[in-house]
Amino acid sequence: MTMNTGTRRFARLRNITLTGIATTGAAAAALTLMPTAAQAAEAPQASTAHVATAASRTGAGSQSATSHAGNLDGWIKQSLSIMKSKGIPGSYEGLHRNIMRESGGNPNAQNNWDVNAQKGTPSKGLLQVIQPTFNAYHVDGTSGSLTDPVANITAAANYAAHRYGSIDNVNSAY
Repeated sequence: MTMNTGTRRFARLRNITLTGIATTGAAAAALTLMPTAAQAAEAPQASTAHVATAASRTGAGSQSATSHAGNLDGWIKQSLSIMKSKGIPGSYEGLHRNIMRESGGNPNAQNNWDVNAQKGTPSKGLLQVIQPTFNAYHVDGTSGSLTDPVANITAAANYAAHRYGSIDNVNSAY
């Protein structure tokens, strides 16, 4: 009987602990996805002289979502390949960390509550990029679509490189 009572206590304690972890984890995730007012209001500052971009955003040579693995690992690796060829710094770890914080790995994620969204330009995609920033930092060799995973990652990494030195230096909403 002691064994049965001990087993029940352990099971109850385990359930309470798991519930607490799940609740805390959900709250932490919600907090990290909501930028502060100062971060959300920060306007992108692009200098076209330093931006890796091209006049042609579509056509031969551009990548589409179907030309890579179709999963987060494949999108990151494809983006890193393009970044390397364009001299854009960043690592797999830096991209993955920021993607998981910004979108949880969902290429269709969209922020409909921050200042940008209130002004009509919601952040979209794996790295939560707004359309004007995507347009300014789009990298030749990727799709012209903001929500294309590789184009989104590569444009965001290009922006972060010009603003922070590398996506690896970004540890919060940018």
